Amino acid sequence: MAVTIKDVAKKAGVAPSTVSRVIADNPRISLDTKKRVRKAMKELGYHPNINARNLAVRSSQAIGVIMPSSADKALQNPFFPEVLRGIGSFAHEAEYSLYVSTGGNDQDVYEEVQRMVNGNRVDGIILLYSRIADPVQQFLTEKNFPFVIVGKPSEQESEITYVDNNNFKASKDLTNHLIDIGHQHIAFIGGSTELTVTVDRLNGYKSAIEEAGLPLPNEYTVHAEFLKSGGRDAVEQLFALDEPPTGLVVADDLMSLGVINTLEEIGLSCPEDVSLTSFNNLYLSEITTPPLTTVDIQIYQLGVQSARCLIEKAKNKDEPAKRIIVPYDIKFRQSTKSMTPETLR
Repeated sequence: MAVTIKDVAKKAGVAPSTVSRVIADNPRISLDTKKRVRKAMKELGYHPNINARNLAVRSSQAIGVIMPSSADKALQNPFFPEVLRGIGSFAHEAEYSLYVSTGGNDQDVYEEVQRMVNGNRVDGIILLYSRIADPVQQFLTEKNFPFVIVGKPSEQESEITYVDNNNFKASKDLTNHLIDIGHQHIAFIGGSTELTVTVDRLNGYKSAIEEAGLPLPNEYTVHAEFLKSGGRDAVEQLFALDEPPTGLVVADDLMSLGVINTLEEIGLSCPEDVSLTSFNNLYLSEITTPPLTTVDIQIYQLGVQSARCLIEKAKNKDEPAKRIIVPYDIKFRQSTKSMTPETLR
């Protein structure tokens, strides 16, 4: 049986009207009373429905968007504002508003998703990441709540809708470009191995290296955060090796900026000493020095397609699961250079 305001009021020792005022955060209610009522709500598992006025149509006309980490950190990477721009564009046309998660850590995000779902605050949720054994994804699946993943589910479940690129093939193509221009010592700099996008890009890189019969030491694979600082940390590891790489496949443009800056600090130049390839084709990739050879994954379209799929699912729970693969295109610029016979090792 569902917990009601009366149940909360009884447990907290207040009137039902007081519980309603606490939910509305009425300033006339004392802090002690608010704490007591909120404690009772938590213990009873009561989730206020802030959209009760919309019960007749069973819709909040809002969709939730979940970042992979706290918003202040995630939004340092231009990928997220751009994918949000795509989501917001389609949502606006469909007259939906956005509810963006700003949780500080994984537990905060999980609890915020619970509030979104249990409080009927949103009609569906877009996850801007795909993580192995993700409790948020498991919760949404168990609740049979409409959600879409930007990325590929770690387990190929037939009932999950996702929007992604072919990251394995894109990474393989990028690595083969370096091989084709003469590089034999190629390293990979990626994000967390808990993220399926990292795993796909890593596997594409490895496939190209193995097919070419090139060396693949463990030290040539470095994982860091998808931030400029992550690129800095990776360079410090790779170029302390006895046999440093001459080519790099970097899983994110923002990391690539950190890579280029750090190479300059240690006396190396891109592309004269080190050729660099990257992913995402952020607006920064074309104006940095040198302009980056990078995979254009069409970030805006990833957002548009994810919003379209989610709203279709929210309006019709029987809508079948979809796999939308957004095409990619490699932008060849000045961050790579052919190896001459004299520089080949």
